[in-house]
Amino acid sequence: MKPSLASKKISRVKARNAMWLNQLATPGLGSLMGRRWLAGGGQLLLSGGGFLLVMVWFGKEMIQFYGQISGNVEVHPIGRILLAGVILFALAWLWSLWTSFSLLREASQVSLESLESFTTGQVKLAEPQIILALGTLPDWKKTGDVIARTFEFKDFSAAMDFTNAVAALAEQAQHHPDIDVRWNKVTLALSTHDAGGLTEKDFALARQCDALALR
Repeated sequence: MKPSLASKKISRVKARNAMWLNQLATPGLGSLMGRRWLAGGGQLLLSGGGFLLVMVWFGKEMIQFYGQISGNVEVHPIGRILLAGVILFALAWLWSLWTSFSLLREASQVSLESLESFTTGQVKLAEPQIILALGTLPDWKKTGDVIARTFEFKDFSAAMDFTNAVAALAEQAQHHPDIDVRWNKVTLALSTHDAGGLTEKDFALARQCDALALR
């Protein structure tokens, strides 16, 4: 009776967090947070390789430094190791920057789609549209500007499980039905008050509630 509410699309907040993690912490970690597995893995390999080369350079530099003091070590140029490390890390940082912009763009598109979907759902349906929509929901009855259905379950516990699942679904959709619980019976009533009647949001939520009742 538990609905699957997780969205696979990235939010703006998560995209911004991924960007800060990529650019200010470790290139690649933010990409993995945004589920860009291939890019994130490659960026981590590059940044890790760059860091390792810098550490190798530092170690060799210290050995040569103390060797010069004691006069036991011949000095060799090792600047190429440092340069290679810096180049690898810079490539990882630039790659992760590109991925961060891609995540932000994806999040912006998701926000626009959500807004368009919300606006469409707020349009009051004409009577012929309502009749067609009700034809796909035979258990729902229309009274005025409200559609309602009573669901019956084996006991109070099952009824409450369904009620909680509907509440979670309604919260995600930001569209809340009137709910009346009578032991093993749950009555849902739907209407879009802001639109002054029934909208596609009511019928979409009704279909989802029907699907929940079958689980």
